Amino acid sequence: MVIPVHDVNPSRRTPWVTYALIAANFVVFLLTPGVSGSVAGGSSLAQLCHLEAFTQHYALVPRELIHGRMPSLVPTGAVGVGMHGPGCVLGPPAYDKSPVLSVLTAMFLHGSWLHLLGNMLFLLIFGNNIEARMGHVRYLLFYVVCGYAAAYGFALTNSSSTTPLIGASGAVAGVLGAYLVLYPRARVWILVPFLLFLPLRLPAWIVLGFWFVLQAFYSTGEAVAEAGTVAYLAHVVGFVAGMLLAWPLKPGTPPPPEPGGILFGRQTRRAW
Repeated sequence: MVIPVHDVNPSRRTPWVTYALIAANFVVFLLTPGVSGSVAGGSSLAQLCHLEAFTQHYALVPRELIHGRMPSLVPTGAVGVGMHGPGCVLGPPAYDKSPVLSVLTAMFLHGSWLHLLGNMLFLLIFGNNIEARMGHVRYLLFYVVCGYAAAYGFALTNSSSTTPLIGASGAVAGVLGAYLVLYPRARVWILVPFLLFLPLRLPAWIVLGFWFVLQAFYSTGEAVAEAGTVAYLAHVVGFVAGMLLAWPLKPGTPPPPEPGGILFGRQTRRAW
């Protein structure tokens, strides 16, 4: 696993949409039921039941999206006592849910601080240049379309799944795919866990290409035990969608500036 920290590719304009998306994701996360408990170090059963009901209402559920069938019983947010002790109460849905709209709302939901911060870090580093190249409005539409493509791609191959799907990963993956197409030679500073953290500056095509191959490998479900809990296939579909949508913009895209000879954080000399 590598951690990007900066790209050597200055943006020509202020990425207001990227900033707004990041701010919206943080606001929604902080307002999500149960987050206050997790920040303090633990959540009560009542908070967990409320969070479960909230997630079921606003998250994407593949079976709902593909077949349009709402479950007969959903978490109500209340706590009850059953045969096995206290637990979350199930009941008929007290709301009308639009599966198509849930794709959009799910893009702003995250399950943990690590989930949120990882997505927002990638969006902050790579989103500004894509927004500058596309313009604010087209970039926002691009972001949403990539998120929808990722969601439908995952749902179509998991149409019987009732597990809620949340996160901005699919849309952010689209941004990464567009960056690979438009700025493959831009240098990206990354931290590689080796003893502590080893700083390296590599071309974007290596950093993002490695990320994509890793996601594709994980999507098979054979690489890691938790592959079933992360929608890696959504990342793959979002990335490919971003590449395809950005491809027409490749001609005429100005190349990133060529940085000086810096390697491992030190200035080096060039041979003539």
